[in-house]
Amino acid sequence: MPRATDIAYEAVRQMILSGEAGAGSRLGEAELAETLGLSRTPVREALQRLGADGLVEVLPHRGARVARWTRQDLAEIFELRALLEPYAAARAARLGQDAAVLDDLRERCAAMERAAAEGDLDLVARLNGGFHAAIIEASGNGRLPGMLTSVMHAPLILGTFHRYAPDAMARSMNHHRELVAAIAAGDPAWAESVMRAHIRAAAAHLTEEEEDQER
Repeated sequence: MPRATDIAYEAVRQMILSGEAGAGSRLGEAELAETLGLSRTPVREALQRLGADGLVEVLPHRGARVARWTRQDLAEIFELRALLEPYAAARAARLGQDAAVLDDLRERCAAMERAAAEGDLDLVARLNGGFHAAIIEASGNGRLPGMLTSVMHAPLILGTFHRYAPDAMARSMNHHRELVAAIAAGDPAWAESVMRAHIRAAAAHLTEEEEDQER
C-alpha cells in the first residue's frame, strides 16, 4: 500500500506536470492536505521531495510554490542533458541489449509516432519522457535516474511538443528511431552522437521559441 507521502507526491507532481498548478502558483500545505484527504505532514514531505526534483520552490516562512523557469534555467537544464544523456545512450549501446529491451524501445517509438499523428501532444510528451527514461535505465548506471530527475521534467512543464512545427516533430521522431538502431547495433559512438544532436536540437528549438515570445 502506498505511503501517504508517496500519494501526496504523485498527486502534486501531476498537478504541476498537467499545468493545473501553473508556474508561481502557491502550494498551501493545509489546502493540499484537505484536497487530498491527508494530514499536513506527508504533504510537507512531498513538497520537500518536489523541491529536490526542481518542480517546487520551498521558501522559508513563505511556504511553497511551483517553480518558475527562466532562460538561464533552460540553458542549464539542456546543458546537463547534453552531457549526461549521450553518455547514457553510449552505455546502453556498449552493454548490448536483449530483444525485449529493443522491442520495448521500438514500441515506444511507434506509440509516440501514433500520438503525434493524432495530434495528442500531451501524450507525445509523456511517452517521450518514458522513452528517455528507458534509455537511461538501459545504460545500467543506477545513479543516472536520480541525477536526471529534475531536468527531465522541463519538456512536460513547458509543453515543448506544442511548439514543434511538423518538420521539427518529424526530426525528433527520426532521432528516436536512429537511437534505437544505434543501440541495437551496439555502436556507442553512433548512439552518443544521435542523442547529443537530439538534445541540442530540442534546446535550440525551445530557445528560438522563447526569443520569439519576448519580441
